[in-house]
Amino acid sequence: MEITDINQLDPDKDYTYADYLLWKFKERIELFKGKVFKMSPAPARIHQDILRNINRKFDQIFYKMPCKVYFAPFDVRLPNKNGDVYSVVQPDLSVICDLTKLDDRGCLGAPDLIVEILSPGNTKKEQDLKYRIYEEAGVFEYWIVHPTDKNIQVFVLQNGIYIGLKPFTEGEIITSKTFPELSFSTDEIFANV
Repeated sequence: MEITDINQLDPDKDYTYADYLLWKFKERIELFKGKVFKMSPAPARIHQDILRNINRKFDQIFYKMPCKVYFAPFDVRLPNKNGDVYSVVQPDLSVICDLTKLDDRGCLGAPDLIVEILSPGNTKKEQDLKYRIYEEAGVFEYWIVHPTDKNIQVFVLQNGIYIGLKPFTEGEIITSKTFPELSFSTDEIFANV
């Protein structure tokens, strides 16, 4: 049976990436450990402005390195310990330095750094569900950008557990722990938003 409407899916069932590839509906979705989550509608302009500002800073650093930077929509497939893919996410921005993880469908495995920008309606997903998935998958560094509060939370993986740093607020210099050359003022991210 062809799946053309998200309402045809059973909310109690666990789905895999193989299922995800067969669906033919317009809504953008993500899989969190087999469960289907609708993505928020098109993000607000402030979200796009912040993403553009972050991408400019990342691009200045990563174009010189053997790493690739991708922004949504871009599928990141995170296999579980058995190698099965029950989590497919579309981070706002991903940095992948192990280029063998890249294929025509996106990234298979944990990116080195992920940035998520909060939007109304996705706060719980980013701060709870995705946090746990990224930690378990082994994403080295995870940034959560809070547009209204104009701060950035940074989590760094140490011994398989995320350690949260003090939030970076307006006027502070944020420096990546994974990529120390990635360092800039938060004012450049929240400028004109």
